[in-house]
Amino acid sequence: MRVVLAGGGTAGHIEPALALADALRRLDPGIGITCLGTERGLETRLVPARGYELALVPAVPLPRAITPQLLTVPGRLAGAINAAAGIMERVQADMLVGFGGYVATPAYLGARRRGVPIAVHEANPRPGLANRLGARLTEHVFTGHPEAALPHCEYVGIPLRHEIVTLDRLSMGDKARSYFGLENDRPTLLVFGGSQGARSLNEAALAASPALRRAGVQVLHVIGPKNTVVEEPPPGDPQYVVLPYVDRMDLAYAAADFVLCRGGAMTCAELTAVGLPAAYVPLPHGNGEQKLNALPIVQAGGGMMVDNADLTADWIIQSVLPVLRDPERVAAMSDAASRMGRKDADTVLARRILEIASAEGRR
Repeated sequence: MRVVLAGGGTAGHIEPALALADALRRLDPGIGITCLGTERGLETRLVPARGYELALVPAVPLPRAITPQLLTVPGRLAGAINAAAGIMERVQADMLVGFGGYVATPAYLGARRRGVPIAVHEANPRPGLANRLGARLTEHVFTGHPEAALPHCEYVGIPLRHEIVTLDRLSMGDKARSYFGLENDRPTLLVFGGSQGARSLNEAALAASPALRRAGVQVLHVIGPKNTVVEEPPPGDPQYVVLPYVDRMDLAYAAADFVLCRGGAMTCAELTAVGLPAAYVPLPHGNGEQKLNALPIVQAGGGMMVDNADLTADWIIQSVLPVLRDPERVAAMSDAASRMGRKDADTVLARRILEIASAEGRR
């Protein structure tokens, strides 16, 4: 059996696809897997690093408004559809699974042209344009949020990496802190803004660093690969460790007691899977899906939320610091977060994909 996975651009599209790939390979070691992507996305690094074939198609961003750029879309989209269809013909694909992003639209249309069965996975409660299109082309639609607005959809959760869903934070805590040069007996705050980082989170956390240190809190701060800071906190105790990117997010989660982060679907799914409480700062752009992702966790007691415009160093000092200094409150929030997590989405979705591909192949 040969499956093509289409999800590129950000880690929020790529990581669920790779988690599904891993689960498919565990269930069927002989399965053939090809990932579609574009040259501008993180998939050019993440997919080969995980041992999967990456095939590239031209990126065709779709404007959200009527602009002169809209006139160039049909021609560029036709080229991307041809490329995607050609890849599926070359690998003799039995199934296409799309996760959204720039690559998904030409992948769906290319699969439709080739007669390749399609499945769609949408992580957010408000689907993007590509997956709204994909859902019109198939009856096999799966979602990572129980309230996602797509026709005939089945809620399965978001496929997560095996090392995340099997993580035991308590047993790995000392090793993880040592890995990042942190002390074992300090309250630890993890700050990150998704795969690309977030300037507002970076600036607020760095401005709060003197107060955090005075309170005995150490920080692991992932600023994002394209971001820089004017001045890093000087070496000292407690540690304030600044990194551009972390490949071992499982260890970052194991090292942390609390998180300051965005509200992306993958972030919310991973934090609840490992039972980490967080202060969520939803991205102020887009269609508001990040607030919808984090809101159920906050309402269940597994986190707190602040608007991006209200995030300041003072807010961190007044709202996050008291939690970090209260181990019982951290434990209660951790339990609440873990009750919202779903760890089996990768296996559930993989089994469904194999069932669908097998049934379609018998037609």
